[in-house]
This record gives sequence, C-alpha cells and structure tokens, in this order.
Amino acid sequence: MNGQETTKHELVLEAGRMERQYWKDLWRYRELFYFLAWRDILVRYKQTAIGMAWALIRPFLTMVVFSFVFGHLAKLPSEGVPYPILVFAAMLPWQFFANALSECSNSLISNANLISKVYFPRLVVPTSAVVVSFVDFLVSGMILLGLMAWYNYVPSWRILTLPLFVAIAFGASMGAGLWLASLNVQYRDFRYIVPFIVQFGLYISPVGFSSSIVPEQWRLLYSLNPMVGVIDGFRWAILGGKAHLYLPGFGLSLGLVVLLFFSGIWYFRKMERTFADVI
Repeated sequence: MNGQETTKHELVLEAGRMERQYWKDLWRYRELFYFLAWRDILVRYKQTAIGMAWALIRPFLTMVVFSFVFGHLAKLPSEGVPYPILVFAAMLPWQFFANALSECSNSLISNANLISKVYFPRLVVPTSAVVVSFVDFLVSGMILLGLMAWYNYVPSWRILTLPLFVAIAFGASMGAGLWLASLNVQYRDFRYIVPFIVQFGLYISPVGFSSSIVPEQWRLLYSLNPMVGVIDGFRWAILGGKAHLYLPGFGLSLGLVVLLFFSGIWYFRKMERTFADVI
C-alpha cells in the first residue's frame, strides 16, 4: 500500500537443526545454568539453623570418626602424616563425588515442571547440580587448611598439581551423575539404589585408610574403582613426599573416569529426547 511493499517473514522448522546447535545452546542458556545452580545453593540450606556450616560439619565429623576407628583403634599406617590429614585429603574428593551422585540423580525429577514445558539443553540441569556439589567441596577445603595449620604441616610443590586431580574428580562425578540422572528418569528405583551406592562406595574406597595397605597383587584390581585413583591422586598432591602414587592403578582409574565421562554424556544425549514424555 502507498507504494510500499509488505515484507513477509517465514519461520522454517528444519529437522535436526536443534541437534546441530545443541552445544551452542549450552552457551546460550548459560544464564539458566547460573540460575539453577544459585537456586539450589540457596534452597539447600535455606531452613537450616547454621546454613552452609553443614558443608563443614558433615565431613569434619566423618573425618573424626574415621580417624578414631582406623587410626586409633585399628592402628593403620598413616604414611608419616597426621591421620586426620590423611583422612581428610581423601574425604574432600569422596564427599564431592557422593554429593554429586545424590544431587544429579534427582536433578531431572526435581525440575520436571521446567523440563516438560520449556526447551533448553537438558544437560544444563545435572551440570548445575555437580557445580553446587563443587561449591560444597570448596567450602570443605577450609577444614583441610585448618588441619594443616593445626599440625604445622606444609605441603610440597606437588600441591600445584592438585587442580589436575580436581578436574579428574569433576569428570568422575559428572560421568556417574549423568548415568544416574538418566536412569532415574526411566527407572525410579534408582532413588533407593543411589544412597546404597554412596554408602557402599565409602567403605570400598580408600577414604579412612591408605590404599597402600591393599596387597600388591590386588592393587590393580582394586583400582577398578575409579575413585581409588582420584583419592590416591589427591593424597599424592597434598601429602607431598609422604604419599606414593601407584601408577598402573592410577592409569587404570583415569581410563575408567574418561570412559565414564564420555559414556555418561552419550547415554544422557541418547535418552534426553524422551525425558519430557517420561518424566
């Protein structure tokens, strides 16, 4: 009209386009990731009397019990360092891993209303749950600093390698969390299985004791537990020359963590398209 042409805009829905842009969408939806992580941090301790102090109290009390049972009663070797430091160097990665499993496994169910109504890369949800557990990990690290100050223990140059082992712990937590988050949507039985996995894993992992007490002929088999390599790596970095890293076992654990991480992403992406229908 009036010499002006009307411009028409067409919306084209191209099959598979969402799949090709999935990883770009992860970046586009980063604000949702921040929101979910911050919300979970606030909600977790919102109605507790001492708030985030629970992130310090729980691992501290576990460390006290393990130090008394394994160090005082069982008289297990401590690799030449105070037993509480030996235990807490392992408690840090284990608590991170255990919390991530618990939070990830329920993350999709807890956000069912959001998942069933709005499109966004579902990978955002379990990843935010792992990040929340990582915040607890950082807070709990203050206990380790306090123990080192109390016992006048100064770490060696190996402490500079700690970020590497933190990254491995993050990969193990993310991989296992993605598997359990996906399986929990399909089979709600996993809400009862996960606490058992966490409790059982605590006792078969070298948290309250050094893995060096495991007979040499069983060390490689024992390293089939991916957290053995992660925990041994943390102790090697934190305890300095007092701890030794069993390289064949660490290599096996590292390989399993890599496999767990990428297979977790693969299975999550495979099942992701069914979440909105099943959940």
